[in-house]
Formats: sequence, structure tokens, C-alpha cells
Amino acid sequence: MTAHRVKGLTWELTEAGVVGVTISWADNNGIPRSRTVPVAALPQVAETGVGVTTLFAVFDSSDVITFAHEGLATPSGDVRLLPVLDGIVRLAGQPALAWAPGKIVTADGDPWPYDQRGVLARQVESLAAEGLTALVGYELEFAVYRDDPDHPDELVPALSGPAYSPHALVPIDGFVKDVLHDFAANGLELGQLHAEYGPAQVELSLAASDPLTAADRQLLARQTLRAAASRHGLRLSFAPLPALTAAGNGWHVHTSLWREGRNLLAGAAGSPGPEGAAYIAGLLRDLPAVAAVTAPSIGSLARLRPGYFAGAFAFWGVENREAPLRFVPGSALLGADHANVELKTSDASANPYLALAVLLAAGAAGVAEGLALPPAVQSDPGTWTADERGAQDIYGLPATPAEQEAALTGNPRIARVLGDDLLGAFLAVRRSDAAAAEGRPVDEILAGLRWRY
Repeated sequence: MTAHRVKGLTWELTEAGVVGVTISWADNNGIPRSRTVPVAALPQVAETGVGVTTLFAVFDSSDVITFAHEGLATPSGDVRLLPVLDGIVRLAGQPALAWAPGKIVTADGDPWPYDQRGVLARQVESLAAEGLTALVGYELEFAVYRDDPDHPDELVPALSGPAYSPHALVPIDGFVKDVLHDFAANGLELGQLHAEYGPAQVELSLAASDPLTAADRQLLARQTLRAAASRHGLRLSFAPLPALTAAGNGWHVHTSLWREGRNLLAGAAGSPGPEGAAYIAGLLRDLPAVAAVTAPSIGSLARLRPGYFAGAFAFWGVENREAPLRFVPGSALLGADHANVELKTSDASANPYLALAVLLAAGAAGVAEGLALPPAVQSDPGTWTADERGAQDIYGLPATPAEQEAALTGNPRIARVLGDDLLGAFLAVRRSDAAAAEGRPVDEILAGLRWRY
């Protein structure tokens, strides 16, 4: 954006009553971080950014700074946070503020290897070099509780069912109204919103867009939801599992891969096309390493239970909601280009930029290598014996932090997407989380993560 356009944007925001601009990014735990600057400073900030510590790359999920990663082993160092002005939005629910996604560069303005948004931007460029583009849509599940300052640890559901019923949403009617209004005003196109299966649980879907926009909008959706909830005395948990007695919250990712305007997943008779099948095969091959990024937290591991539609075993299926890779075919009603594949092993503790980068890299590698896709599984392997699963080469996804790390470090394709520096920081954060969880009751760990995302 030119300097003249930035000045014009600043004037427009000022005239609209905006006094500050919040620049947001997500850390290696999926937790949004931000800086807010006066709106009058926007032209300067757009050029030189805001100073932030390098150590945000090694914050763990509890805000403990780990110095275990050699590249960021001291408190010294500063980088610059730049607003991505093409994504700036005046917040309908916080009208004195505008919001923009952020990218981080070195003090000299060069690419910073720990900048997660830059990782996804490079992966999008890599797809383009192969003549490919992608569309990405999110489904966000979250729990809605009454906010009681006198009893902050008591979970009082703001809705209680029946599941998927319009009756369930009546107690939070004002919140729902504000969400529908604010999403539209903030440029977030909603597919639908409903009461989900679990007590207190709501789900909404965001329309598909290019990968960078999808990741930006996922962060903007969180900001929009929290502001609406606050106005109605509600508190939202985006955590993968708010408590052992709660329903798990998946932030499912729907992707489709395109070449020259053609959806490669749109095949005949409800099957993916040849290159679409190779895309799914690439995802399936790298799923353990991908899941270590898309569902990386202790809470993620607690959520990934067989029989909970969370995707605990590595397989794919056509419209099989127990499959971590659920192929959604096109139809005569929706059109062939509706075809996409849903990753269910994904949640709010994933950095959205890294999650999409490794997912797209895995799928694109499958296309480049022409991988063969095994037969779809249309039942729940969690009900099979271990021998039955073994006969079809179906295995459990990583179930411990150590297994996650082994899957990630043992997969050069996925490790290469992150790069040595960022991978080192990411693993240091995961180890810090694991060490903090050692010997603690699971419900205590989940309570500590409940409001983090």
C-alpha cells in the first residue's frame, strides 16, 4: 500500500471514530498476541513497524519463556511487527479500534525465520510455482459459559441443548445476533452457526478463501467472538478440551486444491480426481507430522479420543466423521467444485499459519509424487481390533508429546516447511509445556489452558 493510500486510510479511520489499531499475530501455541498503536501513528507504523521481543517465539502456553532453543537463548533481541494493511478492519464490536493481521521482520526489515505468517506465504508461493492454488475454510467449535467473576473456575453452560436445536440458542439470542451482525460488518462471511452436540457448545463456519486470508480471518473471528461475548456477560473457551467432562472443540480445516480454475478434488461418482486423490494421499502419508502442528498441545492430545469425531487414527473416508481426513464430494445440488477434504485433527492451539503451511505442503507433495490413495474406510476403526487395524495399515496418531516430536523431526518434508530455526523454537515450546504438565492431573492442565486461545 502506498504512503498516500496509508494516509488516506488513517484519515478514513479517524473520521469514523477509530482511535487505535490493534496488530495481531499468533504464537507457536496458537495464542493471539498483539500491539495496539494510536491511529495517528499508523503511517509510521506501516513503514517501520512496532518493536517486539524475539522471545515471543519461545513463549509456552502458560507464558513461560523457555531459553532452551539455542537461537533464542538470551533476553536480548528485538524485531519489528508490521501491520498487513490489506487486512485492516474497523471492529464492529469495538468501534474505537481497528484490527490488522501482523507479520514480523528483523530490525533491518528482512524476513525473520520465526515469522509464522511468512512460512505460509512461502508455501503459497511454492504452490503457485507448480501452477496450484488452494481454498481454505474453517469450522470453529467453542464453548459458551456464563462469566461469573465471583466463581471464575466454575463452568456454568450458557446453553444446554438439545443438540443442534434452535431452542438451545434462545438463552444466548443476544450474543448470536451480535455475532451475525459483527461478522458481516468485519468482512467475515459466515456459512452457518448452530448449537453443537456438546453442552455449552456452538459451531460456526467461515467461507473459503485463499490460505493467507483464511488464517488472518481465523484470528479476526476470535477477536470478534470475544468482543460479542463480553457484551453479554459470557465467556468463551476455544480450547481443544475445556474440561474432561466437556465436549472437545475442533477447528476443522476444509481445503481444496486447484489448477487452472479446476478443482482437483472434483472427480466422478463421488470420488476425488486423480490429482485430488494424490493430494489426500499426501496428507495421509504425513498426517502424524502434520497433526503435531495442527493439534500440538496437551489439550489436543486429551481431545483426540476414539469415538469422539476427533480423528484419533490415521485413515480417510468419504463423509466419515470419525476420519481425520473426511472427503466431502461435490453433488448435483452443490456442484462438483464443492468437493473438499476436511482435516478434523486440528484445533485452536495450532498456529493457523503454520497449520495451513504444513497441510498444504503435505498434500502438494502427494500431487508432485503421484501418490496412490488407499481405499476409503467407511466405519470407525476405533471399534476394530488391533489386528484388524494393522491389516489395513491403520495406526493411532501420536498420543504423547514425545510421539508428536518424533513424528515431526522424523519427517523431513514437514520439518523443511518450518525451517530449522522455527522448528527448534516450536519444539522448545512443546517441551516446556510437556515438562510443566509432568505429574499434574489432566483436568488441572486443561483448566490452565481453558481461556488461553
